Amino acid sequence: MISIAIDGPSGAGKSTIAKILAKELGYIYIDTGALYRAVGLFALRQGVEPDDREDVTGLLGGVDVALRFVNGEQRVVLNGGDVSREIRRPEVSMAASAVSAIPAVREFLFVLQRSIAKSGDCLMDGRDIGTVVLPDASVKIFLTASPEERAGRRYKELREKGLDVEYETVLAELKQRDHNDSTRAAAPLKQAADAVLVDTTGIELPQAVELIKNIILDKINSQEEKP
Repeated sequence: MISIAIDGPSGAGKSTIAKILAKELGYIYIDTGALYRAVGLFALRQGVEPDDREDVTGLLGGVDVALRFVNGEQRVVLNGGDVSREIRRPEVSMAASAVSAIPAVREFLFVLQRSIAKSGDCLMDGRDIGTVVLPDASVKIFLTASPEERAGRRYKELREKGLDVEYETVLAELKQRDHNDSTRAAAPLKQAADAVLVDTTGIELPQAVELIKNIILDKINSQEEKP
């Protein structure tokens, strides 16, 4: 089976590009960030501070999160309810960053991620896929862009969804999440030693998709040609 790992900071376009590529390549798409967002949302709903390790760990027994595919689109289901839209709110993004630093949460979702990846050729995006979840992935990509460009993309996305947000707030939260994700003790965000770095600053989406697709196909073809 072929496994593709795409890691990178918040707002780099991982999910958007991964979804397009998975469809074009015929792979299963796994949005690991959505799983952490679901746990963060659950903590908020329960009135628990997302960075409280003891309290969040205690909640995990009541969390049932799954990825389902409806008409070719991935939906996130939390305890039986579709939360695909709700988990994209800015406050849930920050909650996801906080709970992702908790080892018990990472272990809780690690099993689910690995299980899905074993079901067929897959393309998985997140922050520790190439370093922790799928260290033997066929191809590893580290996708990034400048903070300002990433914030601009996220701001536009949120506004298009009807959310009332300010660009300055989105940028500040993105920079804070970058710091949280890269400095946490448990599986910090970092580029795998064998990952290909792709910086999409100033590159439009179609060009970014084509660039990464070519990297993936070249890597896979070169591996298949080896005796």
